[in-house]
Amino acid sequence: MHAALITGKQSVELREFPDPTPALSGVVVDVALCGICGTDIHAWQSGDPYPAAVCGHEWMGVVSAAGADVRSVAEGDRVVVAVPPACGVCTACTAGHATMCTTTLAHATGRHPTAPAHGGFAPSIAVDQKRVLAVAGDLSDVQAAQVEPATVALHAVRRSSLRLGDVAVIQGAGPIGLLTLQIANNGGAGQVIVVEPHSERREMARVLGANVAVHPDDARQVIADATNGLGADIVYECAGLAATVQSAVDLARRGGTMCLIGLASGLATIDPRIWLGKEISVQSALAYTHEEFAMAMAMMADGRLRVEEMHSATVRLEGLSDALAGLSDGTHGWLKVLVDPRSD
Repeated sequence: MHAALITGKQSVELREFPDPTPALSGVVVDVALCGICGTDIHAWQSGDPYPAAVCGHEWMGVVSAAGADVRSVAEGDRVVVAVPPACGVCTACTAGHATMCTTTLAHATGRHPTAPAHGGFAPSIAVDQKRVLAVAGDLSDVQAAQVEPATVALHAVRRSSLRLGDVAVIQGAGPIGLLTLQIANNGGAGQVIVVEPHSERREMARVLGANVAVHPDDARQVIADATNGLGADIVYECAGLAATVQSAVDLARRGGTMCLIGLASGLATIDPRIWLGKEISVQSALAYTHEEFAMAMAMMADGRLRVEEMHSATVRLEGLSDALAGLSDGTHGWLKVLVDPRSD
């Protein structure tokens, strides 16, 4: 069996692995679709060390084998990748901070001792039964393959200080930004303004519920007009660029909030005088909890969260490198690209 790994700057290798077998409490999932994440793109662009288990972490598929102790799913079930529930025994859990479970985080970041040797850019993958959830209701494979990034956005909005009626700004209309936009709307935002340089993505933001979608050059004036000069109550930074960390604070009102979701490579330059003068609240959101996967699927199932329109293309495993290049330079205008790793 061959799995694709990002092994260096603009380098993807198809490496051979043995066909997986399930542990007693584990399952083997035949991967049907795996999304390309922004972190995959950053790893391909930078060549920074990238955990193999995270290289392709937005997958769904069908359980093809289950260990003797597996009870939560069965062979033939369609499943999505998740993180396990909080362990209950780590230092964070025993201190009463189960949502910050260090074991769950280790799974999410591919650093747990039981992490697989590759991610979902492969025909099959073996994981513990706690790492998968049965697909809810009638979700299509395309929807199910986007549950993981939807859960990232859901976790961020749940962690943020969004209040009913708030003016929320989304920086970046990539997949995470478009999902955050929808969840902020569902969370009671009074107005959602999306800031995005690409016209096609601005249009998609409008389709998915943005009140206004503007070019970054126009953002400050548009937000000032919408808030009588006050500024946004909360700015979600989804672009994942060093430069946009400061601009997120610039667009917030005094006493407002910046929620950091996008992961920028390298260091970001900020102006502490503005942060201090605005008494800005800074929040951040990384990954998710086990329970939030079911919440995200429920939002998809009842139509509150739309992901089909974001699906731009599906490529084969051999096309991963070209897809990463296209997503990196924007030549195709793609939003969400899914990889089908199954053999012909």
